[in-house]
Amino acid sequence: MIEDLDKDALVQKIRELKKARNAIILAHNYQIGEIQDIADIVGDSLELSRKAAAVEQEVIVFCGVHFMAETAAILSPRKIVLIPDLHAGCPMADMITAAELVEWKAKFPGRPVVGYVNTSAEVKAECDICCTSSNAVEVVESLPGREILFAPDRNLAAYVARRVSKTIIPWDGYCYVHNNILARDIREKKKMYPEAVVWAHPECRPEVIDLADKVLSTGKMVAEARSTEAGQIIIATEAGIIHRLKKENPAKAFYPAHEMAFCTNMKKITLRKLHAALDRMVHRVEVPPEIADRARGAIEKMIRR
Repeated sequence: MIEDLDKDALVQKIRELKKARNAIILAHNYQIGEIQDIADIVGDSLELSRKAAAVEQEVIVFCGVHFMAETAAILSPRKIVLIPDLHAGCPMADMITAAELVEWKAKFPGRPVVGYVNTSAEVKAECDICCTSSNAVEVVESLPGREILFAPDRNLAAYVARRVSKTIIPWDGYCYVHNNILARDIREKKKMYPEAVVWAHPECRPEVIDLADKVLSTGKMVAEARSTEAGQIIIATEAGIIHRLKKENPAKAFYPAHEMAFCTNMKKITLRKLHAALDRMVHRVEVPPEIADRARGAIEKMIRR
């Protein structure tokens, strides 16, 4: 029985199934450590989107949240895309629907629409271009016109608005994990670790951004951690990334800005669920062709930035 296997035996079973299914495992930086350790590729949304578009394997097992698996399915329509837990969603992505976006666009005719990658396929299909936290500024600057609609993250929109010459009209959505990181959390951690620098994700509140030494996407945090001379870093993002940061940089210390900065949806995927996905080939994520065709253009523009 699978339930009776210890961790090492379960990991071996997953590896055997992965080979038998001609599968690749992609995992986001916020996944639990055990999932990151077994994944073939660990990265942020942009990196994983690019990898999903280029994989040779027949099966992609996406250890992330649902919109990420959708994006992989859109970019690799001939592949089988599985997510180990169908209930691993994204509350921010749920904060705007395609119908709401269509209605919003009608109030601002002619304005380009930037859709954060943290959205459903249906919403992406209504956008001119998608972005991630790592390329949002460049994406907005590339668009014509003086006013840009930006959905759904108001905090990322505020970050971008400070760095571009355009007027950003934001949707009122947010990531609850980043929104719950407060300026007082940063100040308290700085008192505890006065020598530490602060790195904040662009989804954080503006007042948290103001206290940061660097504002970085998760992918850029991983890269910066390898080269920084700082020995102590306070990390203002979902705490799952600290597993990777410590693993790759054992001589440096990383502290979460908020002790409870956890995305419960990201943490739904476990080794046993990953095994079940490969063993039973569940749960397949498919996007209707009429939606996928419209969303693909917006996503591919994002990847080229």
